[in-house]
Amino acid sequence: MSEFVTMRNQKLAQYVIKGLQSRNMKGYYAENREAALKTALQLIPAQSSVTMGGCMSAQEIGLVDALKTGPYRFIDRNLYEDKRAAMLAAYDADVFLTSVNAMSRDGILVNIDGNANRVSAIAQGPKKVIMIVGMNKVCDDLDSAMKRARNVAAPMNAQRFGLSTPCSTHGTCFDCKSPDTICCQFLITRFSRHQDRIHIILVDDVLGF
Repeated sequence: MSEFVTMRNQKLAQYVIKGLQSRNMKGYYAENREAALKTALQLIPAQSSVTMGGCMSAQEIGLVDALKTGPYRFIDRNLYEDKRAAMLAAYDADVFLTSVNAMSRDGILVNIDGNANRVSAIAQGPKKVIMIVGMNKVCDDLDSAMKRARNVAAPMNAQRFGLSTPCSTHGTCFDCKSPDTICCQFLITRFSRHQDRIHIILVDDVLGF
């Protein structure tokens, strides 16, 4: 990555972190994936119950593997025959891992969900929410964050899951009502009423969708 991109991302991240702080959320800057992994593990006490909402970014920095092999109670929903039970377990977990589909540079988080298990856990339930966010997801404002979530993140996720939606076919949002749509629930997080609950690790890398 260019040194000037890194410099820009570092400066922008500090601005974003101030915005998050004003919204009662805590932000961190990680210069690479290894630093992001270290920061995440520092936020997760040993023996914590940990689950996630299909977060590609957590996998990409090696966090999922570290939790599976470390002194944690990782709830791997892929091992559950009853997927609903795995999703419900998230609401009482010590830590919930996820990312954002997009966020504004002043700290507003945007997430879109199909089954709503991820957005509902962000909003309520787990004691701590840790988000791994590549700097590629930081947008100018809420409007551009919504556009990114719908026109970049949603089509890629639809393609990842092999869904038959217009965005999967054409690569952009059609505001569809397809039976396969993953744009069922929209969550905009502009403030956290609970101190020390939501933590966002901003990573100087391209992560997730």
